[in-house]
Amino acid sequence: MLKDIFESFDSEITEEFLELLLNAMRISYFFNRDLRKNIESFEGRYLFKSRDGKITVAAIFEDGRMKVMEKEIGDTDITISFRSAKALRDFIFSPKPDILGSILRQDVVVDGNFNYMYKFAYMAKHLQLMVTGQL
Repeated sequence: MLKDIFESFDSEITEEFLELLLNAMRISYFFNRDLRKNIESFEGRYLFKSRDGKITVAAIFEDGRMKVMEKEIGDTDITISFRSAKALRDFIFSPKPDILGSILRQDVVVDGNFNYMYKFAYMAKHLQLMVTGQL
């Protein structure tokens, strides 16, 4: 029983952290005109979730804006399912996230158009480089 409580707490913290990161990205697009150019004509529906259903966060890009929601959405362009909260954290905190390696280890299952995964990785990396002054 204690293990179930810990896993639930662990999943909730991981979900909140993912939502925080996505909202930081959303706010950056709102305030930074140069960064916003990455999404001006982009439309995409992303769903990030854990296989056990304890983590569910969506990101929607439309009309030059980004919206983040803590719920499952339909009609996604890509759904990225993580084996567990730990697998999601390991991926987020990896200095060089390896989506192919994560898929081969079965930590991640990607359903949908893989080009959306690459677009998201590009946008996240671009934001990271801008924030750290490397761009």
